[in-house]
Amino acid sequence: MIRIDAIWLATEPMDMRAGTDTALARVVAVFGAAQPHCAYLFANRRANRVKVLVHDGLGIWLAARRLHQGKFFWPSSRHGSQIELGVEQLHALVLGLPWQRVGPGSAISIV
Repeated sequence: MIRIDAIWLATEPMDMRAGTDTALARVVAVFGAAQPHCAYLFANRRANRVKVLVHDGLGIWLAARRLHQGKFFWPSSRHGSQIELGVEQLHALVLGLPWQRVGPGSAISIV
């Protein structure tokens, strides 16, 4: 099992042709460094594809998800270049749900 202690979302779009090295360079540019046990999410310009880079303490994992219909709810860069997410928010985001309203004390909670 991959341990993830923090989840970070980058608001600027990324070219989804990027491989592990390019995605890691993007993490360093946006977040300063890839911290162990952290996940970093990036979307393309149309927000119908997402890549997740995870540093597991020993190496780097890169995963991708594509929606066949619709798009992910992705914030614009006017909200800052990075946003920290909770686990429930990540689950909602990868399902294409409005994750901004998910969590304790919010309008939506996942049961």
